[in-house]
Amino acid sequence: MPLNTLLILIAFLRSRLAAGKLAARLGVVFLLVGGLSHGAYAQYPVRGIVRDKETKEPLPFVGIGVKGTTMGTASNENGEFTLSLPSVPQTLIFSELAHIKDTVQVTQAGQALEIELAPATVVLSEVKVASYAYQLVDRAYQQLKKNYSRKFYGKAYYRQITRIDNDPTELLEMVWNAKSNIARIEGTSIAQGRYAAKQALISDKNFSLYTKSFGLYDDKADTTKALGLFSPNVVANYLLEIKGVLEKGETGGVAEIAFETRPEQTKYRSKGTVWIDVDTYQVIRYKMTTPQLTRKANNPTFSFKNTELELDMVFQNDTTAVNPLEHIKADMTYDLVRPGLPPAKMKVSAFTFFYDTSRKPTSLTYNKVTSNERDLETIRKVKYDPEFWANNPVVKRTPLEDEVAKSFEQKGAFGTMVKKPEPKADVRIRNGRIE
Repeated sequence: MPLNTLLILIAFLRSRLAAGKLAARLGVVFLLVGGLSHGAYAQYPVRGIVRDKETKEPLPFVGIGVKGTTMGTASNENGEFTLSLPSVPQTLIFSELAHIKDTVQVTQAGQALEIELAPATVVLSEVKVASYAYQLVDRAYQQLKKNYSRKFYGKAYYRQITRIDNDPTELLEMVWNAKSNIARIEGTSIAQGRYAAKQALISDKNFSLYTKSFGLYDDKADTTKALGLFSPNVVANYLLEIKGVLEKGETGGVAEIAFETRPEQTKYRSKGTVWIDVDTYQVIRYKMTTPQLTRKANNPTFSFKNTELELDMVFQNDTTAVNPLEHIKADMTYDLVRPGLPPAKMKVSAFTFFYDTSRKPTSLTYNKVTSNERDLETIRKVKYDPEFWANNPVVKRTPLEDEVAKSFEQKGAFGTMVKKPEPKADVRIRNGRIE
């Protein structure tokens, strides 16, 4: 009800009521309604873009926090961000691994910001011996092992896009309640989900398995057989090379270490880069590519070749050694081979952003990942809420690319695969009687 109408109504009622408790109660009602209205709409939106100061290129996945609060977001793939503030002025903190942290004060709502972050200085480590990289990885492993039991609780927004020969054919989005630690996701429970697809050769309805199951360390794994980078077997299984140290302010830094499985290691192949804080030994970022994946299709005439999976895990970075996940990217490419036809180029991309994270336990039930889980079946168990998707700032934070949106709009595929109930008639006639 508009505020003016409410005032007129209360004035009218007061004129009709005798002075006493009832009139006083109406005054209380007015105050409560007025207070709620103010609180509900007291939002100060800001938006902007983050760029590299030297190249002017947009910077994706920059962490953006509100100083003195737990509020925050991250820039999307195009360096863009939006954020609703509870009041102004506020100080925003912009941080990204390879750039110098910066702060900006926001003084008014609707302010459009263009932030430029200077690249962090890369210096060569004074320790030239090869053992330094192994020392850092081992100490990071010890930190993961020591703090693995520390839990984080919050939400995670997951978006997956499947492309066949660069044509978007599948869009899947979910919001999970997520339980995690400093190495992996431990469990999830779906809060909302939606799915859109076009007729295609193949679909990936359990691709979130790669995001939910991968971890830097597992306390239940057999360490004598562990093939991961963070294990007692790193010297036997990996070649490491320290590329340099990114300066992190006046003191400290983040070491950039390239890794690759040794040629004699045939059971598992991977290569990539890991960034480790040289003071706290926290893993800040882990980026890995592996070619060894086994995939099967429901169609027995289909086969897969040149399969490659790239995972990129980024953790929040402050002065402590125990920090939660910030985001995970998972990208898979492969050739879909069919008899008598040229291979179809497949790409499945998923991005998961973690938010509202805290260490306060909840009463929710978190389901551990299983290989039998199917994302579409999980989505169908949740009532579809269009309003949730239309007004959710986390969804808006990562806007869908125009090419993808147009592709699905042309096919009328947006919405959810959960079928809407047929509209019911106002009256029903059966055997000559109205029901």
